[in-house]
Amino acid sequence: MSHYSTDVLWTRGDQPFLDKQYSRRHVVRFDGGVEMPGSSSPHVVRVPFSDPAAVDPEELFVASLSTCHMLWFLDHAARAGFVVDRYADHASGVMETNDAGQLAMTVVTLHPDVAFGGARQPARAELDALHHAAHEDCFIANSVRTTVRCEPVHPAAA
Repeated sequence: MSHYSTDVLWTRGDQPFLDKQYSRRHVVRFDGGVEMPGSSSPHVVRVPFSDPAAVDPEELFVASLSTCHMLWFLDHAARAGFVVDRYADHASGVMETNDAGQLAMTVVTLHPDVAFGGARQPARAELDALHHAAHEDCFIANSVRTTVRCEPVHPAAA
């Protein structure tokens, strides 16, 4: 069993509070020492009470799924003997009302674009199998009710 933690710190300072006119900006500290500015999403709480330059929980959710998939993909590719030179993903999430009438992240779509080096290049079926295996092993995807889609960018056929 592994345990993971982050520290989240928000302070009111001299802002009003009960009128809800306070900044949602906060700090997220990770166990390795990295600090990241956080905020509510400007889609949820309007600026200036949200900071569009900070990372919001919805972005973190999408990034967590994308990053987990990438790490598993790299592992599976290495085990299969493929050399990955570059992995990029423009992941996106959809927030909408779910079947229970609650606002939820209902779909996250990954768009991984992978460049391989060396003479051995995966065929489309092999690339799809690598992504499928990564999806099956992703701890984060296995932990959520959200539909997680993976739509890799396939290189043009040679």
